[in-house]
Amino acid sequence: MTFSQRSNYLSPLRSALSIAVYPVQFLASLPQRIGDGSATYFAKHKTLIQENHQLRKKLLVHQTRLLKASALEKENIRLRNLLDSSFKLGEQILVSELLSVNLDPYKHTVVIDKGQRFGVFNGQPVLDTWGIIGQVYRTGLLHSEVILISDPGHAIPIQVNRNGLRTIAVGTGKINELSLPFLPNHSEIKAGDLLISSGLGGTFPQGYPVGVVNEVIPQPDKPFSLINARPTAHLDRSRELLLVWTNKQSIALLPDGQSQMGSQPSSDELLE
Repeated sequence: MTFSQRSNYLSPLRSALSIAVYPVQFLASLPQRIGDGSATYFAKHKTLIQENHQLRKKLLVHQTRLLKASALEKENIRLRNLLDSSFKLGEQILVSELLSVNLDPYKHTVVIDKGQRFGVFNGQPVLDTWGIIGQVYRTGLLHSEVILISDPGHAIPIQVNRNGLRTIAVGTGKINELSLPFLPNHSEIKAGDLLISSGLGGTFPQGYPVGVVNEVIPQPDKPFSLINARPTAHLDRSRELLLVWTNKQSIALLPDGQSQMGSQPSSDELLE
C-alpha cells in the first residue's frame, strides 16, 4: 500500500482489479437500486392514477355542462321559433310551459303553467311553432288543462288549403293521426294536402295549420272515404306552447290594471 501511494507502478494492476471487482459491486448494489426504482415507479404510478381519477371527474363535470348547454341551446331555438310565430300571428300571444302529461292512453291531455290569473279561458286555442295543439278545457288559478287534437273526444273544423273544401278532423286516440270521417268518396282531396282551421265554430281562428293528409281510401260500399292525416304540431314533443287571443277575444282590463280573470300578464309574457 505504501509503495502504491508513492509510485504509479501498480496502477495497471489496480485498474485490472477494479474491472474484475465491478460485477461484484454491481450485484451488491443491485437490490438497493431495484428497491429505489420500484419505489419511484410505484409512487409515480399512484400519482398517475390519482391524476387520472381527477381528470375523469373533471371530464364528467364538463360533459354534464355540455349536455346542459346543448339543452339550453335547443330551448333557445324553440323559444326563438315561438317568438317568430307570435309576430307572424298578429294576435295576442302568451307563452306557457308544459307541466305534466296525462299518462292515460285514452286521454290526450296536458297541464300547462298558465291559468285564470293570466286571463286563460276555457276553449282557448293552444299552438306550438308548427300548428294547433288543442284547446284549454279546464282552468285553475295558476294552471290549465289542455285537450289535444288527437284525443278521441276532440273535433276541429278544418278546410283543405288547396281548394277550401271544409270538413271536420277528429282525434283517433293516436298521437300522430287524425281522422276525416265525413267526406264523400267523390271529394276533391288527396295525400299531401295541407289542412288548416276553417274558423267555423268560433273556437279556432281561421288559417292555423292542423295537419297533412296521409292517405285517401275510397269506400264504394260506403258513403264516406277513409281518410287520415298527420298533425303538423309536435303533440308528443313540444314543451313550450302558445296561448292565443284573437282580436275578438282580447283581454278586458279593469281600471286598476287587472284583467277580469286576474292580474294582467307582463309585457314579457304577453306578446302582441
